[in-house]
Amino acid sequence: MKRVHFTHKYLLSPTHPITVNLIGCGGTGSMVLSCLGRIDCSLRALGHPGLHVTAFDPDEVSEANIGRQLFSVSDEGLNKADVLITRMNRFFASDWEAVPERFSGLYSYANITISCVDNIKSRIEIGEILRSDVNQYDDRDKLYWLDFGNSTDRGQVVLGTVQEMKQPKSEKYETVSRLRCVDEMFDLSQLNDEDSGPSCSLAEALGKQDLFINSTLAQHGSHLLWKLFTDAYIECQGLYLNLSSMNVNPIKL
Repeated sequence: MKRVHFTHKYLLSPTHPITVNLIGCGGTGSMVLSCLGRIDCSLRALGHPGLHVTAFDPDEVSEANIGRQLFSVSDEGLNKADVLITRMNRFFASDWEAVPERFSGLYSYANITISCVDNIKSRIEIGEILRSDVNQYDDRDKLYWLDFGNSTDRGQVVLGTVQEMKQPKSEKYETVSRLRCVDEMFDLSQLNDEDSGPSCSLAEALGKQDLFINSTLAQHGSHLLWKLFTDAYIECQGLYLNLSSMNVNPIKL
């Protein structure tokens, strides 16, 4: 029997725009934010209230970011979250928010948390924050955690549930009420970060990460999020991507 997870009912018929926290506005985060703008626009066209996104990043745009990330020369020296959210609000006439600092428990209440961070410590901290307490207000209820991670030319996307979710009875499917988050799927405490430090130029940055690993991963992960809204269920909770071999392997439930 096929295993599926049915989307939490609030995401399908919310009373407010779905609240989304995007943590990290760099290589992957800048690409994901653009995808979220398209998802929001499309959901509204379908009669859904759409998304309200808050983006977090304490870093400023550097010369090495221009070209590989969605920044231009005129953005250099400005905060990444501020730049991207201002651009999105102008382009889509939205009222999304930027927080030019590290994500913390003060801002943890969102229906969907998306992490695009480049170190393991941040993922561990995010997991602890998301599980620290529960808020019963619909637009502040912590439901899903979508994590993006990559190396030079490989990456993964993992969608987990912050809490167990009641599933409808089904004779056709085996329903899954709890999806493991990235910190439950992998023992992050046993992994070591390879801290290579900031790059001084685009050429140096491209030596560490393929030009299209971030955007390819962002497209696949955003498609999973889109299916969560439009299909009302998912059969996979993520994927593994190998850009060198052009292989994409789903993470089945």
